[in-house]
Amino acid sequence: MDRMDLSKTIRDVYDFPKKGIVFKDITTLFKDPKAFHVLMNRMVCSFDGMDVDVVVGPEARGFTVSAVLAYAMHAGFVPVRKPGKLPAETISYTYDLEYGSDTIEIHKDAIQPGMRVAVADDLLATGGTAKAACKLVESLGGKVVAVRFAIELVGLGGRETLSDYDVDAIVKYYDCK
Repeated sequence: MDRMDLSKTIRDVYDFPKKGIVFKDITTLFKDPKAFHVLMNRMVCSFDGMDVDVVVGPEARGFTVSAVLAYAMHAGFVPVRKPGKLPAETISYTYDLEYGSDTIEIHKDAIQPGMRVAVADDLLATGGTAKAACKLVESLGGKVVAVRFAIELVGLGGRETLSDYDVDAIVKYYDCK
């Protein structure tokens, strides 16, 4: 496997989205053909030996990794979006954030009982969005087989939030507190 240090292709944006935050901007990795290829290969390999029917991806950057994973793994892709963005009947899940709450939705017919589902997103911080996506999948009768991320901000509690699931991330940052 390629030994490329993907963290060197991820840009730090200071004071975004608010003062004191160092935002890990993965769009610089996405635009680098070699880095994007290496990232996606590593993410696909993290599912080795798993049978996955569909990959669920939260908006917006999560669409990028989850759709590519679904394609590479010959699985379906299911988007999870903010309220009012999906055109057919949905179910929703509201979850707490540090600064309030948020809600995400999935089409009611997106997951069938017994489907084996992977959840994939660009970033694991506190884990709230990913856990909400898992809860939506489970409420429709799906089985979450794995949760994968391009980046993990270690120390922000995401792994603990997702402790009931098989979690992995490709790039880990340990200076996030």
